[in-house]
This record gives sequence, C-alpha cells and structure tokens, in this order.
Amino acid sequence: MSTAVAQPTPDGAGAVTPRSFPTPPIGRLVLVELRKMIDTRSGRWLLIVAVLIALVIAVVRGLTGSEADRTLEGAFELTLFPFGVLLPVIGILTATSEWSQRTALTTYALVPRRMRIGVAKLLAAMLLALVALVVCLLMGAVGNVVAMTAGGAEGSWSISASELLQALVANELNLLMGVGFGLLLMSPALAIVAFFALPTVFSIVGELVSGFDKVWAWIDTSVTFAPLMEGEATGNDWAKLMVSALIWIAIPIALGLIRTNRREAK
Repeated sequence: MSTAVAQPTPDGAGAVTPRSFPTPPIGRLVLVELRKMIDTRSGRWLLIVAVLIALVIAVVRGLTGSEADRTLEGAFELTLFPFGVLLPVIGILTATSEWSQRTALTTYALVPRRMRIGVAKLLAAMLLALVALVVCLLMGAVGNVVAMTAGGAEGSWSISASELLQALVANELNLLMGVGFGLLLMSPALAIVAFFALPTVFSIVGELVSGFDKVWAWIDTSVTFAPLMEGEATGNDWAKLMVSALIWIAIPIALGLIRTNRREAK
C-alpha cells in the first residue's frame, strides 16, 4: 500500500510550488460554520436563552393583553425581539472565532483562500436567521394556542406573507450586522460593545443635535429597522433601510474581509 505524495511543479525560473490540493466546497464550509455556532457553550446557550424567552413572551401574550392582539401575528411580532438582540452576538462570536480561540493558523492552513471562509460565515449566518424566523413562527403558534385554550380568546392563524418577508429581512440584517462588526474588529468583547453602543450613541446624538432629523432618518438603524420589525415597511422605508444597511452592514463586512485577508495568522 502506497501513499500519494504531492510533487512540486516548476514555477518560473527555478522556483517550485507545491501542487494544489482540492479546496473544500463552499457548502461544506457553510455546514462547518453552522456547527461552530452551536458547538461552543456560549453560542449554544445564547440560542437556548433566545428560544426560552420567545416561548415565555408568546405564552404571556396568549394570556394577557387585548383580545385583538392575542393572535398568531401578535405573538409572532413579540418573539422577534429576543432573537433580534441575541442573534447578532452569535454572529460576532462566529466572525471572531478564529482569532479569539486561536484557531486561525489551523483554519487558514486547511483553507488558504480566506475569502471563502468569510463567505461561508455570511451564508451560515443567513441560514441561521432563516431558522430563527421559523422558531419565532412556532413560538407564535404556541402563543395563539394558549390564547384560544387558556386565554379565552378566539385567536387567529392569519399572517401575511409580506410580514414574514419583512421579519426575515430584519433577522438577516441584524445577524449580518453582527458578523460585520466581528469581522472588522476581530475581538468578541470589543465587537459586542461596539455593536450595542455605537448605534445607541449615534441615535442619541441625532436626537440632541437639531437639524439632523432628516439625515438621521436615513442612517439611524433604530429608525430604519423599526418598520421592518412592525411589518409595515413601504417604498420610502426600503430606501432608507438600504442606505443604513450600506453604512452599518456592507461597509464593515467589506473592510472586515479585507482585514481578515491581510492579517497574519499566528
């Protein structure tokens, strides 16, 4: 039994380079990144806490409040908030895992094309956001059942496709924003603090400084994301969302991928 050994191939004047090995397909890398999101203790517990909070909120909604709000739609809207807060943290931990856990040298030795790892992280985050939406819908259904059985409400199973789509976009953007901060700052603690502090400070400054209202309405995520969370985004709301997403999501991701590609793996 013999073992195949990669032979060097000529490259230029006397230089040699090792024969390239097959690169793992992007689908496999995405599955690896998804597994890494739940394999760590912090990621697993963040997901568990998000699901439990969503369940409690759905049950409470089914038992309290006006009868008109004790529906699938009413419970579903409330379950989006815990995931909106905790999912970005998972995205940050995923984006910084190679540097915080000191696995960068191993990861980038196995897959030297670092951009593929970055793209896999982004795709894994988008899949996780989709799964989170399904979980929110299931928790909303539990709340509606509670409202109909124990809450004395008639309940309603109707929910528009437009609201589901906007909720999905909100989940995706929140999670991608977390990934962007993680890729750019490369430190989980720093990225988490920056993720929650910078938009908040930015929003406060916009309220305190007069004359910035019209500009801030296009770049303040607390303003541009609100219609999505309520399922009421219109044409102008989508335009504002695209501008703020460019500033807070697209640019950090692009700069983070560039920085990841240039940083020395140790």
